[in-house]
Amino acid sequence: MGQRDPRDYQIIFLSLFLVLGIGTRDWTLRPELMLVLLVTCLLTQWVMLSLWTKFSENWFNFNSLDCTSDRATQQQPTLDLLQKSHQGVALADKNLDFIGHMPTLMLSTYRQLSTFIKSILTWFSFLNPAYETSISPSPRLPVPASFTPASLKSAMITALGLCLLLRAEHYLTMAIAGSLAIASKFIFQVERKHFFNPANFGIIAALLLTNDAWVSPGQWGDDGWYALLFAGSGCMVLKLVGRWDTTAAFLGAYTLLEGVRNFWLGWTWDVFGHRLMSGSLLLFALFMLTDPRSIPNARTSRVIWAICIAILTFILRNQFFVSTAVFWALFALAPLTVLLDFIWSSPRFTWNE
Repeated sequence: MGQRDPRDYQIIFLSLFLVLGIGTRDWTLRPELMLVLLVTCLLTQWVMLSLWTKFSENWFNFNSLDCTSDRATQQQPTLDLLQKSHQGVALADKNLDFIGHMPTLMLSTYRQLSTFIKSILTWFSFLNPAYETSISPSPRLPVPASFTPASLKSAMITALGLCLLLRAEHYLTMAIAGSLAIASKFIFQVERKHFFNPANFGIIAALLLTNDAWVSPGQWGDDGWYALLFAGSGCMVLKLVGRWDTTAAFLGAYTLLEGVRNFWLGWTWDVFGHRLMSGSLLLFALFMLTDPRSIPNARTSRVIWAICIAILTFILRNQFFVSTAVFWALFALAPLTVLLDFIWSSPRFTWNE
């Protein structure tokens, strides 16, 4: 019997937290807004995955032309290049059927650019036989799988996270947050890996692009039993995905910074406890910060990355008095994942479909 998908537990726990917040914290949530957010996330996931799969298949097919040159067959390099360029245009014509409604000018420009790039690569391989320009799908970067019901789980998690954290007055605001959150996974990628947390991206996008969106970090209060509930459920998920080090590094660094500040200012330790016993902070550290698909792959990278987010959160919260500091810190430092993955290479996390 295989291991159960951690996303199933995430969906269950986030749904429980949503019901708990509405029932015990008197949240004034409008069900129709949550429905709009949920439908938008699921629909955007389906549309983007379908389009992305189609685009990737055609792009890989176009780039799968064998452009390898061998010095043993260099009698007619110019003719060989010309043949390959014609072959590239023909294959591009065939594989551009899925965007056949694109304006003729855009199609012409795309074909010319593709042929130009292919020609450059072909000449490069001719001048340097050690360079292999046959671009076929790498084993590390497979063509994205086609749409399956399991692919909606991540969209469901994003939608529930936005329902828990984001507040708005209009349907359009929720639709913008949900659609941009899911679309960010497909737009902001490096080697088939997105580096923005979808829910976090949706929150920041709504805050920047609309006038009626807000986040209430104190909506959970500082009751101890909420913290125990979040910690228990979060640790269960982290055990399955193996990303407990990220949460430990963030909370450890942030706790140390707040402790030093509390001691320096001479405050009582109940103030220190109040600043740390925030349900929203624990939700962020346990469920948003640890998204295994968008955080660094290597453990060393994750620890460094989490500490940087803790430092920036501390600065934004205490120096600039930004109540939503954790979300801005994560958004600002998300691109750092790309650099850290380049420095410390490690196998990429994948969900078991």
